[in-house]
Amino acid sequence: MEHRLKSNAEEFRNRFGYNSSEPIDFTSFLQQLNIITVFRNCENFSGLSIKEGDNLFMLINAKYPIGRQNFTICHELYHLYFDPNFKTHKCNVGHFPKKDKNERMADIFASHLLIPEGGISRMIPAEEHGKDRITLGTLLKIEHTYKCSRAALLMQLFKMKYISDDFKEKYSHNIKSGAIKHGYPIDLYEEGQERALLGTYGSLAHKLYDEGKISEGHFNELMMAIGVDINEIQDNNND
Repeated sequence: MEHRLKSNAEEFRNRFGYNSSEPIDFTSFLQQLNIITVFRNCENFSGLSIKEGDNLFMLINAKYPIGRQNFTICHELYHLYFDPNFKTHKCNVGHFPKKDKNERMADIFASHLLIPEGGISRMIPAEEHGKDRITLGTLLKIEHTYKCSRAALLMQLFKMKYISDDFKEKYSHNIKSGAIKHGYPIDLYEEGQERALLGTYGSLAHKLYDEGKISEGHFNELMMAIGVDINEIQDNNND
């Protein structure tokens, strides 16, 4: 299973112009995939995805740090493109649950898509190859290159047999202070990093309204959901 999901992640990268090791720019990537993506503060879940014909939608919980948001995006991409039994549901990502095979597969795919093994290996200096020899400086360099969380990176390194459980536990704490001491910004780890809406949400809402498929009231509700007050815009145009 692991090997197949790794191959799926590499093929997915290649299909959209990324090689097997380079970091993904998720802003441009999601635009390229034409996935309507909304970042909003939510409670008790990481994200969800919806398919409606050819239209793909993704909701990402913006109250979590950027690193976890990026992992959630990769997790939801598995559901949208590889899940044979797709159904919309709220996901809590990064736990690799043994009792939920589908969610575990999505997490494994996400780890390979976000932080590919080949890229990790190339960023680890020769003197740090071997069990538990990776330095904090190297951890920071990798996670800031791939814009991933410390938890996701440590899990990937553990699966690659670079680190032990004790190492994973040690470097799961004091992450922000370690980054500051090494001169890295801490926005990657900060909660509540809300990003802009991506995709053609507004254009799709306009199209449905223009074609008479939704009422003006429904159109206004859809736009208000992304913080756009149509009435306020019209009032400004009349000034």
